[in-house]
Amino acid sequence: MKNKLTPKKIVEELDKYIISQDEAKKNVAISLRNRYRRKAIENSDMRREITPKNIILIGSTGVGKTEIARRLAKLADAPFIKVEATKYTEVGYVGKDVESMIKDLLGITIRKLKSDKVEELKEKYREGVIEKVAKLIKPYDTVNLDVKKELVEDILAGKYDDYEVEVEKSPKGDLPFVEVVSAGNAPEEGVQGIIDNIVSSFPGRGKSKSILMNVVDAIDYLLNEEVEKNIDMEAIIPEAIRTTEQDGIIFIDEIDKIAEREGGGRSEVSRQGVQRDILPIVEGTTVMTKYGAVKTDHILFIAAGAFTLSSPSDLMPELQGRFPVKVRLKNLEEEDFIKILTQVEYNLLEQYKSLLKVDNVDISFTKGAIERIAEVSMDLNENVENIGARRLATVVETVLKEIMYEAPYEKLQVIKIGKREVDNIYKEETEEENLDNYIL
Repeated sequence: MKNKLTPKKIVEELDKYIISQDEAKKNVAISLRNRYRRKAIENSDMRREITPKNIILIGSTGVGKTEIARRLAKLADAPFIKVEATKYTEVGYVGKDVESMIKDLLGITIRKLKSDKVEELKEKYREGVIEKVAKLIKPYDTVNLDVKKELVEDILAGKYDDYEVEVEKSPKGDLPFVEVVSAGNAPEEGVQGIIDNIVSSFPGRGKSKSILMNVVDAIDYLLNEEVEKNIDMEAIIPEAIRTTEQDGIIFIDEIDKIAEREGGGRSEVSRQGVQRDILPIVEGTTVMTKYGAVKTDHILFIAAGAFTLSSPSDLMPELQGRFPVKVRLKNLEEEDFIKILTQVEYNLLEQYKSLLKVDNVDISFTKGAIERIAEVSMDLNENVENIGARRLATVVETVLKEIMYEAPYEKLQVIKIGKREVDNIYKEETEEENLDNYIL
C-alpha cells in the first residue's frame, strides 16, 4: 500500500463508486491506513502486537456493504474473498469448515501473484521469442542483423499474422490436461502420484513433434512455453503466504444469520457452533494448508448483515469483541438512486450506453427519465421487497428490453429515453398486477 493512500484519499476513491454511507467509508479507510501504519513501525514486537480492528457493517441488502469491501480491496491491491457465513457448518458436520476461507484466500493470492509473474516474464522473453519466430519465417545469418530487424518490425506491424510456420511442440503439449481437486481436506499427493504414473505411460511420451501454426499463435505458444520453463513457483508460494497474512481481506456476509435469536430451536446450536469455529480464525490462529501454515492474526475481517431479526449483541460476546468497529449503513433514498445513476463512475446508464453502442444505437436518458427510474425503483422496494440499489438494474433492464431486443441496426439509431417512455412501461394500473415480475 502506498504512503499517499491516506484515509481522506481512500474515501475520495470510494466516493467514485459508492453513494452515501460516509461513516462506513470513513471507518474502512482508517482500517486500511492502519495497515500501512503498522508496517511502518520499526519495533517488530510492537508491530506484531497491533492487530486489525475488524468491522461489522449493519444494513439491509443493496445499500453498499459488499461494494465497500470489494472496492477497498481493489484500492489496496490486496487479496480479497467474499464468503457467506451460512455456507459453513460446525466441525464434525458434513459441509464447508471455516478454515476453508483461509485456504481459498491463499489460493486467490497464489493465482494473483502467478498471473503478475507470468506477465512480467512474458515481457522479459517477448523480444527473444519474436526473434525466434522471425528465424522460422526466413532463416537469417546471425551476422545479417538488417534482415532480422526488418522481419521483427514486420511481425510487430502484423504483416505476418496469418503466415504459417513450423513449430516444434514439446511432449508436454501432447498430453491431456489433468487437474486434481481434492474433496474437503483430503491430501492430494497420493492421487496426484497415481495421475502422474498414468500420464507417463501415454504413447509418444518424451517425443517432440513439429506442427504448423500461424505467427500469432506461434508467438503465444513459444512465449507460454518460455514462461512455464522459467516461472519459480517455489518462490511465489512463500510470498503468497506472507501477502495473505499481512494484506488479506475476508468479507463475511450474512453474519446475522448465525446469530442466536430468542426462542430459537435446534438450529441455534448449529449457529453457535459456526460462531465458535469462526472465533479462533478471527482471533488469530494458524491454519494448515497444502502450501504451508498461514497465520490469521493480521488478516482484516469485515462482516456484514441486515440484522433485521437479530442484532450484533446476539453474537457470542467473544466474537463481538473481535469486531470492535460497528457501523450502521443508512437505507438509500430516491436522491441517492439518482446519484447512483448519474455520478458513480462507470454507472449503470453508462454501461448500457456502451453495450448498445456496439449495435449501432446511440441512447440517452433525460433528467425526467432518470428521476422516474429512481422513483419506480423506490416504489418497488417499498411495495414488493427492499433490495436497495440492486432494484435499479431491474428497472433499467425492463425499460431497455425492447430496444436491446431489436438491435443491432445497420444505420446509427439515436434514441432518447424520456419520462414518458418510462411511464409507458410502468403504468400505474398495471404496476400492481405485475409486481411479481420485479421480485428477484
